[in-house]
Parts: sequence; structure tokens; C-alpha cells
Amino acid sequence: MASIAKLISGNWRAQVRRKGRYAAQTFRRQRDAQEWALEVERCIDKGLAIAPRAKTRTKTFGDLIRLHVSDLLDVGKPIRRSKAAVMEALVKSMGSVALKDLSRERFIEFGKKRAKEGAGPVTLSIDFSYIGTVLTHAAAVHGIDVSSENVRLARVALKRFDLVGPGVERDRRPTPNELEDLLDYFTTKRRQLIPMDRIIRFAIATAMRQDEICSFEWGDVDSRRKLVNLKNRKDPRKKDGNHQNVPLLNLTGFDAWELILEQRVLTRGIGGVFPHNGQSVGAAFRRACQALDIEDLHFHDLRHEATSRLFEAGLPIEKVALVTGHKDWRMLRRYTNLKAEDLHRLQTQTQSNYDDYLAKLSSFQSAQQSAIRDDIMPRLTQSSAF
Repeated sequence: MASIAKLISGNWRAQVRRKGRYAAQTFRRQRDAQEWALEVERCIDKGLAIAPRAKTRTKTFGDLIRLHVSDLLDVGKPIRRSKAAVMEALVKSMGSVALKDLSRERFIEFGKKRAKEGAGPVTLSIDFSYIGTVLTHAAAVHGIDVSSENVRLARVALKRFDLVGPGVERDRRPTPNELEDLLDYFTTKRRQLIPMDRIIRFAIATAMRQDEICSFEWGDVDSRRKLVNLKNRKDPRKKDGNHQNVPLLNLTGFDAWELILEQRVLTRGIGGVFPHNGQSVGAAFRRACQALDIEDLHFHDLRHEATSRLFEAGLPIEKVALVTGHKDWRMLRRYTNLKAEDLHRLQTQTQSNYDDYLAKLSSFQSAQQSAIRDDIMPRLTQSSAF
């Protein structure tokens, strides 16, 4: 039999004594206590293990999301900004859906609706990835009776409609004129507090992302070896603990080490090397592009430019990866933007053009004809003597 009593703290204490078994839990709301007690009585009557509190309190998909976020926070792994934004959007759009209604059809309907709202294939892929993560976490950690199979099937269906899938690979690189215009713009903009001209040059020299440029401090700079140790560098599998040494090179047209020395003078070697907010850097870059009528150029495209220049400088893929931080070398293919004709630069022997080849062929044919005459004429002379 269940008894529910209100405590002095204002919480509600539920106790269940049934068939020689006992269970108790404390809740903030009386309704939650009543639902939990009823669920416990059902489990005891069926001879089942008493469901954990988390299992009895999760009724909707929004509950599963909050449970997932809370569990990660408990183990010291709070979700990051981009994932938090996706989770918040999922709570708004799918949070009220009951667990029993998380069907394949419901997920397909969700995907189609998101596509109509303007979500692209990559965005939808991210949404469904996190939906699957939340469901798998609930089943594996808390034993909640949900499955990610319907998510997988819905994703297959949406892929058939081209609503889910990889994005179009960007191959945008700034032209020399665009780059010159940007550097001139920031050099002459005296009221600009962020040294955007140096940051742009440093980005192309190191292939660092804007947040990475703004994250490292002077203690991370190894002056003897000319390296920067980037903490928790972005990685699709594991960012935490992914510390990498990035060489400060002079291979892309800009000298990374010289730019570091310039910042040393300006910052006096205290705090961050580029002590600015990464979002502010991105905003300044976008405003400059707008002012200069430069279309479809992002700050991240400078990383593309840097990687391409490293390849054009003749570095092999494994050495380029040491600069960019890519662990999967296949990912570097989308950054290279190299053309087949660029391989000719690696040749040590020159190749003839068409006119040179014809001249060489003509010379060869003349030499052959001369050799034939030299060989045949003596024979003809001997024959006529007989």
C-alpha cells in the first residue's frame, strides 16, 4: 500500500509497502509522487524490479533530453554551445511528444517539417544524430524502453528524399584581390580594436580556426621550437584532451612566427596572444566583406586557403596534417582544391610544347634521311662501276 505525505520542506514523500517489499522516494510535486507510487505497485504486482526514479519520471521526449543533459553535467561533461542550441530546438519542436508516440512516421514528419522551414541536409543530419544519441543514452544508462531503430529508419526514408545527407563541400578561397582588399581595409581602419589584419595573416599562416587563434596564451608558445600548443582542439570524435602542437611556419606567404613576435610586443607577453573573442573576430570579418562587396566568403575559408597553400608549397599530406590537426587524412582532400595541372610543378624535367616537338621531329626525320643517303649512295656508286 502506498502512503504519500508532505514534508516540512514542502516536498512530498512517497512510500510503498506491498507483498513484503518496500520502496520510498521524495518528490517536489505531489503528482510525481503519486505516479511513482502507482508505477512501483505495478512492478511489485508483476514481480518486476522497481523502476528507477528517472525511468518513472520520463514521459516525453523532452524529459529524455533533459535527463541526457543532466547526466552529462553530473559527470563533469556539460554539453557545448552548438549541441546545446540543437537540444534546445529539439525540446521546442519535439519535447512534448510522448515516448509511446516516437514512431518512424513521427520522425519522418519532423524531418519534412524542418526541411520546409529551411533546414538543409546537414542540419537535419545533425538533428537526427542527436535524437539517436538521446534515445540510446536513455535505453543504455537508465533502461528506459525506447529504441533508436525508428530514428534510423526515418533517416533512411528522408535520405531517399534528399532531405538528409552530407553538405556540399565548400571550395571557396579568397582571390588575391579580395585578400589584398581585406588587409588594406583593416590596416587603414584605425578605430578597429581587434588586429584583424594580423589575425587574417596568422590564419593563413597556421590554418587555425578563429576560436583557436583567440584561445591560446603565451604559456602555450614554445619559443625555442617555434610551436603553439593548442588545448582541446576541435575533433569530431573527442575534443577534450585533444592537445596538439602547431608549428609556426613561413610557407604560405605569411610568417606565423614573425606575427607572434609582433603580438609579443603589443601584449607584453601577458595573457592571450590574440586576446579577443572569436565571435567578435567573425563579426568583424563579415562586416568587412559586406563593406567591400565580397560575396560568400567566410573566415573559415581562410583555413581552406592555408591548407591549399601548404599543399601548393609541396608538403606531403602527413605533414600538412601536422599543421591542420586532421587525424583522418581523407578529410584533407576537401581543403586542397588542387588541380591536376598543378602536379606538373613537381617535375624536375621540362616537357616540350607542340612547336618544339614538331621541330624535334623534323630534325629527327632530316637526320634519318641523311643517314639513309650516306648509306645508300656508296652502294649505288659501287653498282654503277660494275
